Amino acid sequence: MDKYATKVKPTWCPGCGAFGVLTALKQAFSQLYLDPDDICLFYDIGCSSNMANFLKTYGFNGLHGRSLPAAVGASLSHHKIPIISIAGDGGAYGEGLNHFIGSCRANFKLTFLVFNNQLYSLTTGQTSPTTFKGRKTKSTPSGVIEESFNPLVTAIVNHCSFVARGFSADVQHLTDLIIKALNHPGFSFIDILSPCVTWNKKDQPLSWYQERVYKLKKDGYPREEALRFGFEEPEKLPIGIFYKENRPSYQKMLPQLSKIPLVKQSIKKINIANLIEEFI
Repeated sequence: MDKYATKVKPTWCPGCGAFGVLTALKQAFSQLYLDPDDICLFYDIGCSSNMANFLKTYGFNGLHGRSLPAAVGASLSHHKIPIISIAGDGGAYGEGLNHFIGSCRANFKLTFLVFNNQLYSLTTGQTSPTTFKGRKTKSTPSGVIEESFNPLVTAIVNHCSFVARGFSADVQHLTDLIIKALNHPGFSFIDILSPCVTWNKKDQPLSWYQERVYKLKKDGYPREEALRFGFEEPEKLPIGIFYKENRPSYQKMLPQLSKIPLVKQSIKKINIANLIEEFI
């Protein structure tokens, strides 16, 4: 797996869940026989997106909450290659929530991996959308007032065609999920439980997750049952594939892209003279 590693050593805190996700990604790429130049990743801003420095593939850092739009653009241009968007729970479910819901509904051909540690950890532990109600953080010293955001339920309700959850401490299980997500013909989403060992070590250490995590027995359930599993948190944290359906991707539904990716299409017969004249 060394061919996927840069010369830069990871700078995450020792024990961070991001190490497990990085290893799982490399294993998935290796098992799918992907070369580094076959893969394109789009990163957000935050601890998770520091991976851009450590993973040797094509990569692009977007603005906070905006990794998905860039990934969608690449997917619309070249949906035959693996396109992966990476974000933390803040960027994915806070600043970027509209992009997340829109991607679920459209069913773009790409994979969205969210490192969910339930905090804004890079900025020293403030409340994020997934922080559980009542939790005391640097920005909520009296406890979180709002109900926490549930990404799995939101994805299922908004027609995401592949909804899964992984756990960074179970690297092999997460590797298998990523492989299945990359092979999915539409929008695949994995919410990854990724403990923060610095700002969450008191209230939600690794042992807190281990006491609650269990594996789903099947790869996908009927929508109503999948929703029930999604509502089990925080008492239980099921991991695996909650919901899956095979429906045509956005690209397959567009006659302009259904057969040939945009980057492979000839532009010899395209005349933009009238368009240029209109703007001049």
